[in-house]
Amino acid sequence: MKPEENQAVSVPETISCEFESFGLAEPILKGLKEAGFKKPSPIQLQAIPEVLKGKDMIAQAQTGTGKTAAFGLPVMSQLKFDGGVEVLVVTPTRELCSQVSTELYRLGQFSGAKTVAVYGGQSISRQIELVKKGAQILVATPGRLLDHLRSGRLKGFAPSTVILDEADEMLDMGFLEDIEAIFKFLPKQRQTLLFSATMPAAITKLGDRILNDPVHLKVTSGATTNIDIEQRFYVLSDRERTDATVRLLESEDTTRTIIFCRTKRETEGLSNELIALGYVARALHGDMDQRSRERSIQAFKAGEVEVLVATDVAARGLDVTGVSHVINYHIPFDPESYVHRIGRTGRAGEKGIAITLVTPFEYKSIKRIKEVTGANLVADQVPSIKEVEKMQDQRLVRSILETKVSAGAERVLVRLETEMDMRSIAAKLLTVQVAKSSVSGPEKIGMNTTEIERLADRSKGPYRGTGGGRRRPPHKRSFSKGNNQRGGHKPRSRGGQS
Repeated sequence: MKPEENQAVSVPETISCEFESFGLAEPILKGLKEAGFKKPSPIQLQAIPEVLKGKDMIAQAQTGTGKTAAFGLPVMSQLKFDGGVEVLVVTPTRELCSQVSTELYRLGQFSGAKTVAVYGGQSISRQIELVKKGAQILVATPGRLLDHLRSGRLKGFAPSTVILDEADEMLDMGFLEDIEAIFKFLPKQRQTLLFSATMPAAITKLGDRILNDPVHLKVTSGATTNIDIEQRFYVLSDRERTDATVRLLESEDTTRTIIFCRTKRETEGLSNELIALGYVARALHGDMDQRSRERSIQAFKAGEVEVLVATDVAARGLDVTGVSHVINYHIPFDPESYVHRIGRTGRAGEKGIAITLVTPFEYKSIKRIKEVTGANLVADQVPSIKEVEKMQDQRLVRSILETKVSAGAERVLVRLETEMDMRSIAAKLLTVQVAKSSVSGPEKIGMNTTEIERLADRSKGPYRGTGGGRRRPPHKRSFSKGNNQRGGHKPRSRGGQS
């Protein structure tokens, strides 16, 4: 049944309340507290009461707004534990399937709820065995789920609640027919929830077919992008992209960084170049086998990898907390892709930084993204070598002042004092430390803010760059043993410095 217009709700981000006010089950509230949740996000605030009422729902909210908790908290609060799967969550990718399953387990760990993730690339018999052992929640990708249903392996499968997560991505990936087929195996009497970042016509039509008199929710904040994300762009020539990326990594206080590239070849070339410079980096693209993809994502989540260089397709559904920076090596093709990409940072109340590299020819595209999303996208200039050295000096001074002296350091100092005076000791130790974070590349990269202002005022001819940048893309650049320097500098050793 098609929803009435007055059912749509637009939620400002200023509304807040306590999770306790929803009437969630005590074990779920305990799981929330353990997970560090404090205030409901706008989508949680609006969706949880409606789900608890048993309403069907079609909800539009951007990536990183807390959609998993928005449907997970209320459905887990109402589990009956009467045997069989009670909740089905369908996700577009294996990565998202695994992440949603993990998040639901984390939130429901004190409720006794068992969650099983079902996706391709894993043992079919093992998956069925886990479901038979008494799973209340099944999180699945469309292809593997449909395979189980058509084969009859899921005996007595009749979930009372069905959730489609990231429905627009399922459409983009060609899963719409699979979704339609899946619903032919599901009970007609059910609660159905559809979550999507965008609402193309095909998703709206799907909602009309599978939902019964749904509530429409749309979370807005006056801007499409997250207000916790600082957004900057840099204008440069195409051959300066890698130099600019490295310089920004050197100048920014990064923890985990995702760099978005357009092609598999580009991700591998850039990640290899970063590795040669001392960064712990990995590529993530669609041609990798599932085991390699999972290893890269898990290493990134665990903090073992500091830079993940990914394509859009490979990063779909990627949900990692603590991402401090997102860098668009190339500008996304449309505003929605931009919002999806930068939504990987600034999550769960944390601050994040999104950086986009553009050429003068792409200036109109960045302007369009700014207008469509309402984002506060600010033009900036890539720091010079001297500016980065000053930043690194400040970080080093701060690190030294905050570091507690260990017994081992005291022991080495006593020995050094027999060889030289204290000033010489300090100078030599600092020389070792400063050498670990030498700045790479040319002195000047890209346009300065004055040049960008001129670009904004009038149409300009081709930008020729400022010299010193690469003349070949990173995947064509070779490094011979002992000669992997950039711009006359030694290879960079991270040495634990941020």
